Amino acid sequence: MGTAERRGAPEGGATGVTGVTAPRAATAPEHGVPAAGPDTEAGERRSGYRPLWHEEPARRRRMPDPVRTAAVRAVLVVSVTLILAMVAFLCTLAESWLAFPMVLASVAGTVVATWGVLDVWVTRQVWNQRHGVVSVPSSTARAMRRERRRARRRARAAEAGDGRIGRRGGAGQLSHP
Repeated sequence: MGTAERRGAPEGGATGVTGVTAPRAATAPEHGVPAAGPDTEAGERRSGYRPLWHEEPARRRRMPDPVRTAAVRAVLVVSVTLILAMVAFLCTLAESWLAFPMVLASVAGTVVATWGVLDVWVTRQVWNQRHGVVSVPSSTARAMRRERRRARRRARAAEAGDGRIGRRGGAGQLSHP
């Protein structure tokens, strides 16, 4: 806030803080562009509007949640391992006592990072096996889904058939109108 704004403020102004007021200008002083306020309409603000970028649809589908969490975990572990290795290298160059513990930590980090990357691969394989890969025409998952749909249709048809039998008149009724 500039000095001019502080001088123009009344003592004990509307904000309740002495010497502080809201900016008075309706234009941005650096560029002379009208400021967007409650009285400015969207059309006035966007008269010279040109987007900075154009969004394109995604080329590939989003990864499933378990695979994505495993991938994030693996990236974090690998990045920490790389930092440990770099610190171990720099400590070795500086002939610091911390070099040996850092080398041990980076070796352990390498083992954990390998586990993390394998975890992503295994999680992805398990997801594909459970939920099926529909892009392959001979997919077993597609055949299994087709069979489940058939079984559901048969069950619904049998249930509907049982209901119709019970509603018909006949020997099953105890009283007749």
